[in-house]
Amino acid sequence: MANLSVSSIERGLAVLELLVDHDDGLQVSSIAQQLSLPLSATHRLLQALVNARYVKQEASSERYVPTLKLGAMGLRLLAGTSVTEVAQPILDDLAHETGELVRLAVVEDSEMIWVAKAQGATGAIRCDPISGHHVPLHTTGMGKAWLASMPEEDAIAMVEARGFDCELLGPNAIRTIDELREEIRRTRELGFAFNDQESELGLSAIAMLIKERSKGDRVVGAVSIGGPSFRVDRERLISFAEPLRAAIDQLEQLWPVRAHALAKAR
Repeated sequence: MANLSVSSIERGLAVLELLVDHDDGLQVSSIAQQLSLPLSATHRLLQALVNARYVKQEASSERYVPTLKLGAMGLRLLAGTSVTEVAQPILDDLAHETGELVRLAVVEDSEMIWVAKAQGATGAIRCDPISGHHVPLHTTGMGKAWLASMPEEDAIAMVEARGFDCELLGPNAIRTIDELREEIRRTRELGFAFNDQESELGLSAIAMLIKERSKGDRVVGAVSIGGPSFRVDRERLISFAEPLRAAIDQLEQLWPVRAHALAKAR
């Protein structure tokens, strides 16, 4: 693709972006029509992309499809980028939109670990709870969301192994297996989890899971939005569900992140 003008490069990138969104590929005429390009110019762009091995043409259908070269480039980029570097702009935007504290945790083996946060509150009263290294599972929204994704007996066993007493323990914390079962089932129905002064007095939060879609919806982390309970009541937390879901969607598009990127984030 040497000696191409800026305009040609911009058009070539537009072709790639279009093809990535069409798994079955597109014929040259459809590409030209959708991008409002002359047919001859579109053909030249495609030929340059084919020569550079970013695109190939399937013989049977004559459709153009992107090659794995694009995906390989993305993986190489992610390999050198930590989880926090990738996620921080998304967390910052979510914190700005909601005006509260946003936190990211990732799953490593049988633990969930806090790795990043963004503060959206601008007033004198802010929520910035004790983070610790590992996320308590039955007293936080993140932990409960993760437990709800597991077979119920596995979730119960995991909490029992750690004990119901933990570093972060608020006045409304779950303290029995029956209460835990009920909360797991409620969380599954909602699709997200709440923390209502369960980890700390005066703290409330909502949390959702991040899943790696290419690995059968394997849970890889969670994001929460939290604040002082007097300001962040249940109704306000529910209003955060839509922007939280949008942020989760963005993060899921960035996975998979290679394992050593997690090590860098820690």
